[in-house]
Amino acid sequence: MNQFTLKAYAKINLGLDVVRRLPNGYHEVKMVMQTVGIYDELNFTKKDSGILVTVEAEGLPEGTVPADENNLIYKAAKQLMDKYHVTEGIHIHLRKNIPVAAGMAGGSTDAAATYRGVNRMFNLGATEEEICEMAVKVGADVPYCVKGGTALSEGIGEVLTMLPDAPDCYVLVAKPDIFVSTKYVYENLHADTLKSHPDIDGMVTAIKEGNLDGVICRMENVLETVTEKAYPVIAKIKNFMEEHGAEKAMMSGSGPTVFGIYKDAAKAKEGYEALQAAGLAKQVFLTNLINPKKEEN
Repeated sequence: MNQFTLKAYAKINLGLDVVRRLPNGYHEVKMVMQTVGIYDELNFTKKDSGILVTVEAEGLPEGTVPADENNLIYKAAKQLMDKYHVTEGIHIHLRKNIPVAAGMAGGSTDAAATYRGVNRMFNLGATEEEICEMAVKVGADVPYCVKGGTALSEGIGEVLTMLPDAPDCYVLVAKPDIFVSTKYVYENLHADTLKSHPDIDGMVTAIKEGNLDGVICRMENVLETVTEKAYPVIAKIKNFMEEHGAEKAMMSGSGPTVFGIYKDAAKAKEGYEALQAAGLAKQVFLTNLINPKKEEN
């Protein structure tokens, strides 16, 4: 097969704790990662030689998503092709739908899909574990995106414990028209002075028990303590979602994307329409929690 398309799914954090700052400057985290049904599309086409990345990103200024060797897609493709001494080339065309710089692992999930696509295109036979070992060198979230679904993530994000699928619900996602630097958020987080930490262990237990209420009541993201202060619109969106039927709303990752959990489809649709009309966010999605491996089967 010389051409095919793969989906690269976004993630949210149902819970995010920063345990401490490590001597090397990284932060030790403990979080529950979850794939949602918002995705980019990557089209892979075999060519004679080299790696070509092209980007289609409607509504974004040109150059927002790089199409050169700085793109994680390029880095992942080159890493895998170099390792397996691939002499043929590949053209990877990205159709960008996941919000950019949004705390939804858009770049990481594109890299993860690239590993899968290059592995498949050239019949390399790399296992998922082998890919994950390589992927952490491209980005801490990439190994999770390779696996997808529901997972406990520890270390700097590379130590993964896969969990049963989280209980079904509806997810309202909103990305305001701002860009947040992950570096800025972590540099301004003082983990040793945090007044509270999420009950991640309790959330893991609730997921294993299929207890949605147990998950919702433990939703917390310590990075909000930094990002909300810098960008008050995040708190406004959270409050708006909860005023319009969300059981709870929270920021994903380092932000600025906010998501709200709904149990009822009609309430979720009403919340989606109200949020669109309010103009608080540039991009609004109504989706659900998914397991990508099941979506592909």
